[in-house]
Amino acid sequence: MSVPVHPEPHEVRRFESSAGAQIFQIPLEVFPGFWGYAYAVWLPGTETGRVLIDTGSGFGNSSQHLEEGLAAVSDLTGQDFSPENLTHILITHGHIDHFGGLAAIRPRTPARIGVHELDLRVLTHYEERLVVIARRLDVFLAEAGVSAERRKALIEMYKLTKSLYSSVKVDFTYEAAGMRVGPFELLHVPGHCAGHVVLRLHDVLFSGDHILDRTSPHQSPEHLTLYTGLGHYLQSLEKLRRWAPDVRLVLGGHKEPIHDLAGRIDEIEALHIERLNKVLDFLEQPHTIKEISQILFGEVNGYNVLLALEEAGAHVEYLYQRGRLGIHNLEDIEDSLTPVAIQYYRLPEA
Repeated sequence: MSVPVHPEPHEVRRFESSAGAQIFQIPLEVFPGFWGYAYAVWLPGTETGRVLIDTGSGFGNSSQHLEEGLAAVSDLTGQDFSPENLTHILITHGHIDHFGGLAAIRPRTPARIGVHELDLRVLTHYEERLVVIARRLDVFLAEAGVSAERRKALIEMYKLTKSLYSSVKVDFTYEAAGMRVGPFELLHVPGHCAGHVVLRLHDVLFSGDHILDRTSPHQSPEHLTLYTGLGHYLQSLEKLRRWAPDVRLVLGGHKEPIHDLAGRIDEIEALHIERLNKVLDFLEQPHTIKEISQILFGEVNGYNVLLALEEAGAHVEYLYQRGRLGIHNLEDIEDSLTPVAIQYYRLPEA
């Protein structure tokens, strides 16, 4: 059960685990108009005494909201939760709205910073990764049927929100630590992000973006980043299902808490099955990923255009990998030295 600390729409909220750990949900405007959460955890009498889970984006008001939230937690606990007194910072996954605040915090904190091995380079070699992924994204968009002019605009938009971060040092990785940090048990759940983990503290699960209330976490094709893709994500949902009987409360990186983990997994799986069937029905005739994204999500604007293309691409990739789709214009691809728009079609079932 959550207890509002302040009556404002975006207030710090307090939760408690079955073993008495105090948990504070800190609201952050990670991008203009888009809110997320970091979590401060007070574990008295342990070496993981003052833990911060995720740090926001470092963009716009995000770092200010994090500072204000940590100050509120200090007042509520009587413990100094400023960055200078944190013991650990645990990153759920390598998306900038969850780790971008590290660039400002790292010089000020002795906290041990942890991330999964598969997201390590995102934090420690950020500039290199941004260049590599932007190039892969350009190829993906070309094959999806996006014009050169539109591709340039989308890639510039992709880079914009990521331009303020710079690489930081990480102190440890989760697999090397045995997937455990003090009382926190960690589970690797690739899909939404290559190195995504969820963290269980007693009967409370910190789900990052792997499980969210009222929204399906974004999927992108493994063609862009290994260990992402819908196949990995669905496998990770089933892996997490085994923890469901012991989880009373799920606290995500966005949206509201979840009280029925197994039921929410069922809902997300059903949504992806519905989308896969919709793609198959549409591909009775050949179409590009751009056209598929419009059927799945309608007309969208801004950054949502890129998200829709990636989500459609993840579903097409899933079906193509499993032999459900073929390429209609294979000769065009064979004859071209540069990426061309790929037209997919549904193969007859064996």
